[in-house]
Amino acid sequence: MEITEVRIQRVSPGNSLKAYANVTFDDCFVLHNVRVIEGNDGLYIGMPSRKLSNGEFKNIAHPITSEFREKMTKAVLEVYEKTPALTEQVAETAT
Repeated sequence: MEITEVRIQRVSPGNSLKAYANVTFDDCFVLHNVRVIEGNDGLYIGMPSRKLSNGEFKNIAHPITSEFREKMTKAVLEVYEKTPALTEQVAETAT
């Protein structure tokens, strides 16, 4: 499975959430609301999730293998770093 497009929408500065990403796979499936978050160890991505009735959050979708998680993280963060603050950029990825 190839990542064919990443769209980044930065959010207002001031908290750990830096942006939302939409990631397209094989030009036929898109995953919305992947979060770019700044933690104590730097930037990472958070998968789309929903809040359960008990207050816990559960991922809606996520990579199964660590290799694909790394590939997805790299693709999203590369586009994030190239995206000016508070604008949307589309980038074709060559992964």
